[in-house]
Amino acid sequence: MSITSNSLPINRKEVYEYSESAASLEKVVSYFDKVRLEPEKLPEVVELDDSPIEEVRAVVSKQNALTLSPLVVQLLTFPLGKLLARIIPKSFFFNPGPFNMKEHVLITAMANCSFSTAYAIDIITIQRLFYNQNLGWGGGILLIWTTQLIGFGMAGVLRPYLVYPSAMVWPSNLANISLFRSFHEPTNSWSGPSRIQWFSYCFGAMFIYYWLPGYFFQVLTFFSWICWVNPTNRTLAQLTGAYNGLGMLSVSFDWATITSYLSSPLLVPFWAIANIGAGFVFVAWIAVPLLYYTDVWDSQTFPIITSALFNKNGELWNNTLVLNEKNVLDPVLYEQHGPLRMTSFFAFTYGIGFAGIASILTHTALYHGRDIITQFRNSRSKKNTDIHHKLMQSYDEVPHLWYIIVFFSSFCVSFAVIYCWPIYLPWWGLILAICIPVIFVLPIGIIQAVTNQQPGLNVLTEFIIGFALPGHPIANVTFKTYGYISMTQCLTFISDLKLGHYTKIPPRAMFWAQMTGTIIAGFINLSTATWLMDTVPHICTPKGYPFTCPSARTFYSASVIWGAIGPQRMFGPESPYNAMLWLFPIGLLLPIPFYLLSKKYPKSWIKHIHFPLMFNATGMMPPAVPLNFSMWFSAGFVFMYWIRKHHHEWWVKYNYITSAAFDSGVAISAIVIFGVVAGFKYTPKWWGNGSYDYNGTFDNCPLAGANASDVCAICH
Repeated sequence: MSITSNSLPINRKEVYEYSESAASLEKVVSYFDKVRLEPEKLPEVVELDDSPIEEVRAVVSKQNALTLSPLVVQLLTFPLGKLLARIIPKSFFFNPGPFNMKEHVLITAMANCSFSTAYAIDIITIQRLFYNQNLGWGGGILLIWTTQLIGFGMAGVLRPYLVYPSAMVWPSNLANISLFRSFHEPTNSWSGPSRIQWFSYCFGAMFIYYWLPGYFFQVLTFFSWICWVNPTNRTLAQLTGAYNGLGMLSVSFDWATITSYLSSPLLVPFWAIANIGAGFVFVAWIAVPLLYYTDVWDSQTFPIITSALFNKNGELWNNTLVLNEKNVLDPVLYEQHGPLRMTSFFAFTYGIGFAGIASILTHTALYHGRDIITQFRNSRSKKNTDIHHKLMQSYDEVPHLWYIIVFFSSFCVSFAVIYCWPIYLPWWGLILAICIPVIFVLPIGIIQAVTNQQPGLNVLTEFIIGFALPGHPIANVTFKTYGYISMTQCLTFISDLKLGHYTKIPPRAMFWAQMTGTIIAGFINLSTATWLMDTVPHICTPKGYPFTCPSARTFYSASVIWGAIGPQRMFGPESPYNAMLWLFPIGLLLPIPFYLLSKKYPKSWIKHIHFPLMFNATGMMPPAVPLNFSMWFSAGFVFMYWIRKHHHEWWVKYNYITSAAFDSGVAISAIVIFGVVAGFKYTPKWWGNGSYDYNGTFDNCPLAGANASDVCAICH
């Protein structure tokens, strides 16, 4: 029996395999049938060990984009909450009782609103560092808040489709829930260490171990051992170099490298891991070498992989040469200093992004269309059979009006942002930007709710405004942020709402926690970014390592390609990259034959093929490098296939806790290391920390970033 019709490649048996006991859900349903859902009785239901919380499954600008995940906040706030509950005098408002799981969940939900850097920070960063403009505190904070809160307003409307249905799993919440239960619901029904003991062991081991790749022996992060066999062989270096090459046979001994772009592989179903792995191998290890070594688009004039931009002679692109005093393209200067060129890798991943966006619409319509219509009808008739949703009926729901007010208030303030500061985005551009996530948020939300992977709208938004308003780089990235991040933030908020749904948090308490977290996070984001840009020498350049800002540099390159130069010049009929536009219709049509085959052969592996995952995940390169993908796939294979299949009892008990412990251990260790480096101004200088070759490369593979003439324009 499927979870929902037949839209998802997961059947009921597979879902229950992740639980501690397949019978647990039946116990809860039986209990629910016998108990009236009165508000005063709800806590008794929720606190049961048989609660279906875990029955769905068992449950800052660095080079590798190290993220301090909410798991770190979840870890640190547990002892702090227990301590404060002991020392603060008992009172109804400040200390009504023992620190409990619901309070812990609300704290984590607030952290979820702020754990990642606000995308608008990249606008502020490139505008200040690359375009010599400064939005100041007023423009910066309003830009951050509006791009975040527009998504919050959208999230409330989508609750009937992405929160209430049981098929919308949101796997990223499973590690959080597993850790919550380890802290607040210890159990002695298992042999071996308890979950909290296992978490402590893994956390401590990872905290200590991360000092090797994070400080003492940083080459372990990009271990290009094949390249070292013959470092003067350029082809070998390009294929095997981990830092500036394709990373074939290279390895990484750094958990942050594994999780930095695709999140923890221990939270992703293996069928999704296999799709991403297949897409990665095709793009990075088959298509890109073919394009490069056959010199398509004069590829060998440039490095094999980088997000940097070049002129036709292979020299780094100087964007200031073609812009006027308002940072708008001057066509005469562009004719004089152009054309702009990029690596075949960069161009091809843009094409893959085109296919990914188009495939989302077709895939969602074919595989999930019937379920969307059914859920729409159920939402109108108030029907929902999900046990979690039935239990949540005892709490007052947040009215849609609250979310609508947040949405339109933020939308109105956005007009002030684009007209009162040097952004140059017209009013119609802002309206168009908001229409794009309105169209795509539901299909992309379904994909993320099932696979834990989120296809992005960044390429589509850049493409649209690039044609509509060419020559305006800041307007382009602002349009992209309102169009792309509104959707991303919406799905982040929805994921937290699902976390509250699983853990039975009153919806109105969750609403205010998310609002408060978002507002505070805006101040913290802007303050931190401003402080770093004021204090770190050579920030966002190779000399500023580890603060090389790979995401901001890719963001800047995109502002040049899509904004300053524009897609007409970069992908139009006269451009060598024009063929990439054919991937739009290819992506649109490709899911159709495989959907028909999956219907004809419903028990075959074909039903697991997921083109939006294949295309959109690989579109993260750059700033991700192939090593991020190969190591992520390897870890996913070990935990989500081999261990789950051959050591299933261990996997059920410890998998999500292991993920939480590794993430937390790396994050806390990185904070301490950053304090050591900032305080003592010392990092060991030896071969194991890189930059010991004549090009000063981080992985001691000097020719991985070189072109066919052995010139490395992107090296130090």
